[in-house]
Amino acid sequence: MPVENVDVVVLGLGVGGEDAAGRLAEAGLSVAGVEAELVGGECPYWACIPTKMMLRAADLIAETRRVPGMAGSSTVTPDWAPVALRIREEATTYWDDKIAVDRFTGKGGAFHRGRGRITAPGEVTVAASDGERVFRAGRGIVIATGSRPAVPPIPGLADTPYWTNRDAARTETVPESLVVLGGGAVGCELAQAFARFGARVTIVEALDRLLPGDEPEAGALLADVFTREGITVRTGTAAAAVRHDDGGFTVDVGDTPVTGEKLLVATGRRADLAPLGVDHVGLDPDARAIATDDHLRAAPGVWALGDVTGRGQFTHMAVYQAGIVAADILGADPHPAEYHAVPRVTFTDPEVGAVGRTEAQARDEGTDVRTGVAQVPSTARGWIHKAGNDGLIKIVAERATGRIIGATSMGPWGGEVLSGLAVAVHAGVTADRLAQMIYAYPTFHRGIEDALRDLH
Repeated sequence: MPVENVDVVVLGLGVGGEDAAGRLAEAGLSVAGVEAELVGGECPYWACIPTKMMLRAADLIAETRRVPGMAGSSTVTPDWAPVALRIREEATTYWDDKIAVDRFTGKGGAFHRGRGRITAPGEVTVAASDGERVFRAGRGIVIATGSRPAVPPIPGLADTPYWTNRDAARTETVPESLVVLGGGAVGCELAQAFARFGARVTIVEALDRLLPGDEPEAGALLADVFTREGITVRTGTAAAAVRHDDGGFTVDVGDTPVTGEKLLVATGRRADLAPLGVDHVGLDPDARAIATDDHLRAAPGVWALGDVTGRGQFTHMAVYQAGIVAADILGADPHPAEYHAVPRVTFTDPEVGAVGRTEAQARDEGTDVRTGVAQVPSTARGWIHKAGNDGLIKIVAERATGRIIGATSMGPWGGEVLSGLAVAVHAGVTADRLAQMIYAYPTFHRGIEDALRDLH
């Protein structure tokens, strides 16, 4: 089999892989970019972009329903057809990645559609529809193959036509009823979107609260909002079995089965390293993630970025790491990767932004902390109770140094309000120093000042 010599092989052209490969190609290196599915990955075709179109549309419905009592009268008739059309035409171009492929090749990269695996140090074999090709990477291999939905081993589930987030993004109709397994960010976002378009929605979360990776106050408030919107929230009880017939799905949850026309599995994602041949470069194919150093080096001549590193399944994480990988391969001595101030946002209504460590994470690490919690100011921008202004601010600060090491911003534009708190966590600003700022009134970010006053 002929061998093609290149400088770099990038396995996986999701957002991070495409970014790294494009930077390297623009710098003049010969880059073989390998992708079996769509260039651009999960975010533009099934996750970030399509779901935000869903949520924006759902928010418009909710806002229209808030007009009575505030600005007159209103009625709204939800219609999913424009949402589905926008996803097909504007977001995904009918799940065609020609624009993305052309973007990459336009930078000088060589695109190869197929599944790549490492077959020796510095060597990648790509299985394509027309056979196999072998590439010898003179500078290195970048692993950026992302993750896929983690489907729990619930009896009966595997044999049913359950949805993942991809099916939800592709649907052209709203189901009459929907059961969502998983109360994390994806499950909560899609549950609220479909509920606002008329679906009867039940969320089943095995742990004791929604958004179990965030502060408990955020999960409790979101559950309260969901209940008021008609969403049934079942936490603290795992699904024991799943059945499907002509009537839809039945999920055994505790003593009361839950039924729905559709079942969405949103129980997290996982990387799959075994098919990548990582054992040929000394890495564990059964590991949950690829361990890397602060320049994203995983082994001699091998870099990893994005979901496979286990540092957070976020588009912004993959792009952040891609910049470091590209610079390191080019010998530019990039600033080492830092993960103490990773931001994350759940785009529900209210929006939940968080950065750094939660109170529980800090205490589990043995850090003595002070915390402060405040409700989002109800008069901000003229918003009043029951007008969509549910929210809170929580701050976590080291007791010894006063440094802010974590924060949550929940409420309207919670992800935007988070920006100031993210800067504080990233720069190690103390609570005392942040309390000396002047906070504009009436804004939602003024809740930060109230949370600082509550530190104890």
